[in-house]
Amino acid sequence: MPRLSVVIIAFNEGKNILRCIRSVQPVADEIVLVDSGSADNTIAIAREAGCRIFERPFDGYGKQKQFAVDQAVNDWVFSLDADEVVSPGLLSELQLLFQSRAKEFSDSHSAEEDEVSSYTIPFSLCFMGKILKHSGTGREHHLRIFNRQQGHFTETPVHEGIVTRGKTKVLNGKIIHYSYRDIRHHIEKINTYTTQAAEGYVAQKRSFSKVWVALKFPVSFFTFYFIRLGILDGYPGFMWSFLAAFYGAVKIAKTIELNEQT
Repeated sequence: MPRLSVVIIAFNEGKNILRCIRSVQPVADEIVLVDSGSADNTIAIAREAGCRIFERPFDGYGKQKQFAVDQAVNDWVFSLDADEVVSPGLLSELQLLFQSRAKEFSDSHSAEEDEVSSYTIPFSLCFMGKILKHSGTGREHHLRIFNRQQGHFTETPVHEGIVTRGKTKVLNGKIIHYSYRDIRHHIEKINTYTTQAAEGYVAQKRSFSKVWVALKFPVSFFTFYFIRLGILDGYPGFMWSFLAAFYGAVKIAKTIELNEQT
C-alpha cells in the first residue's frame, strides 16, 4: 500500500487537537489541517506538532473537507475529525496496511487488495465519560479512508459523506469520538447543526407538518432509549437519547420556521 495523508478540519479545537494528532501520527506520512478561523491555540498546537496548516473560511463540512483532501500530497487520505482519536487496535491495522513491508504482509497482499478504493471504520462514542455501547451508536461505521482518485466528499452543508468507486473493506479497529465536552457544549452543537440542516432542507424545498414536531421528540426518544437500548448505557444513555431526540425535533421546527420566513 502507498503512503497515507491524514486530513483534519478544525475550529477552536485547542482542547482536542493534540490528542487527535498524536493518536494518528505513527501511521501518517503527513497531516493536513484546515482551520476556519480559530481564536484559540488550535493552529499553534498543530504547527508545533508538525502539521501542514491551511486557513480557509468555512462554507460547509463537505466543501471544507474536500478542500483538505485536495491539499494532500498522497492519493490515499484518512479524514479524521479533531475530536476523534484512533484506537490502538485501528492504529495497528493501519500500520500493517500502509507501512509494513514484512514478508507476511507481502504474502497476504493480493490483486483483490489492489481493487479496494476505500475503508469503513467502526466508531465508539465517548459521552459523559462513558463509551456508549448502545443508544443507537454501538454499531456505527463510517467511510473515512479512501483513494481520492476514486472518491470525493459530497458538498452537503451537514452530514457530508464520501462517494467512491471500487471495493470497500471494513476495518476492525475503532475511532473513539469525543464529540461533546459537556451538556452545554452538546446543546451548542445542536443549535449549530440544526440550523445548518434546516437551511439544507429549505434549499432542497423540503417541508414538514407542525404535527410532526410534536411527534418527533417522543418517537425518537423511544427509539433511542428503548428500541436501541440506550437504557443499558445508564444515565449517559438517557441523556444521549434525550438530546438526540431534541435534535430531531428542533431540526424540523427550524425548517418550518425558515420556510415561513421565505
